[in-house]
Amino acid sequence: MQPTEPLDPESIVPVIMCGGSGTRLWPLSRKALPKQFVPLVQGKSLLQLTLERAALLGKQPLIVAGEDHRFLVQECAISAEVHPTILLEPMARNTAAAMAAAALNAPANALLLFLPADHHIPDSAAFAATIRAGVKAAQSGLIVTFGVQPTSPSTAYGYIQQGTVLDGLGQAHAVQRFVEKPDATRAQAMLLEGGYFWNAGIFLIRASVLLAALQTHAPDILASCRQAVAGQIADGEFRRLDASAFGACRSESIDFALMEKAGNVAVLPFAAAWSDVGSWNAVAELSEADSQGNRIYGQGHVLNASRTYIHAPHRPVVALGTANLLIIDTADALLVADAAQAEQVKAVVAQLEAQGVSQAQHHRRVARPWGAYDSVDAGARFQVKRIVVKPGARLSLQKHHHRAEHWIVVSGTAEVTNGDKVILLSENQSTYIPLGQVHRLANPGKVPLEIIEVQSGAYLGEDDIVRIEDAYGRLDTPRGSQTQGGNS
Repeated sequence: MQPTEPLDPESIVPVIMCGGSGTRLWPLSRKALPKQFVPLVQGKSLLQLTLERAALLGKQPLIVAGEDHRFLVQECAISAEVHPTILLEPMARNTAAAMAAAALNAPANALLLFLPADHHIPDSAAFAATIRAGVKAAQSGLIVTFGVQPTSPSTAYGYIQQGTVLDGLGQAHAVQRFVEKPDATRAQAMLLEGGYFWNAGIFLIRASVLLAALQTHAPDILASCRQAVAGQIADGEFRRLDASAFGACRSESIDFALMEKAGNVAVLPFAAAWSDVGSWNAVAELSEADSQGNRIYGQGHVLNASRTYIHAPHRPVVALGTANLLIIDTADALLVADAAQAEQVKAVVAQLEAQGVSQAQHHRRVARPWGAYDSVDAGARFQVKRIVVKPGARLSLQKHHHRAEHWIVVSGTAEVTNGDKVILLSENQSTYIPLGQVHRLANPGKVPLEIIEVQSGAYLGEDDIVRIEDAYGRLDTPRGSQTQGGNS
């Protein structure tokens, strides 16, 4: 393919791939709150850090995310002080479809930088410099991928073997082949041989080049995505892909669908620190170890322990005489694992899901566009929640068929719509919402509003709600979905 006119590196459009459930980081990461949204590094989420890093290369990113996580994405974008376009997938269809849909939403001449949302790269300047080094190769019509210099014979990553140097394109090499995750013996051999890199899943490619390659190697995926984009609906900063067309798309990774087949793929080395934070061992390495190899986050304590990692943000957790353990404590679930078994956490989650354990997918604390709620206690015919509403935010105007609610204000000011009355409540004041009564909770103040809600009734499921009016466009949300909720 002949190169077109040069593009300034600042014209790169970062495309943040925000799918994935991150089940290997259970119980912190769950389907309702995957790892890219969890504050793992100095109080920031991996998505926020990715957005901040991408801002060095482009001013307005495109984020591809699941419909259920749209408000989590929005909140991370606000924290990162960026204003993205958010492309919403109605269901997961893997990276080939996500990248195709993103390319179809971009100008044909745009250089797209595809970035996973859940990677940790401490040196943002080195990252930006490496990406800029690949611009010339991408402008020439190559698919540019970035290989991480391996520091160990890891079996957790796929590998890229570099081929010949590409003249006039800096450090770019042709890709000899992609290697699936190897066993330990093969990984050690590749490390000793040299010329192999970890496959980080980062790509720089002109939109038109990607679409042409997909037309050649995965035309069915591209056709489904064209239909999904043709039928997509714009909703502010959200673009919703057509669910019927996208749902008919084949689910396949970009590596299988395209990269392993295309002949115009180049690789550039990335030599700085990088982690996909894909296991609890990887998370542990983000903390500094003591003289015995123990790593502590939060309220962890060790005595006569070695090589033990404790994640304890909520309460004291003590490890006595342990070795090679991972101890992950959350408000409603605890994981204790041999560090050598960290890659098997995903299998544990699958087992819990099969047994119907709700903690496999959901946290006790649930984020909402207006704030969050925490399910404090529950029993026969009652449930207690702690609700926090952001300043200026409000829940939907709604009613319930099967439950009544008592609201007690803990702090802040509550504006309560209760039937045909609108009242203001302050600290220590309360109100009662009868079964079937139309109601709404709002925060007219400048500080967060916190209330305790006591629900009582024959059925307390999260799908017992009739929305009458909503500020967040959720009136047509299917009953029982992730974005549904009794407190919404």
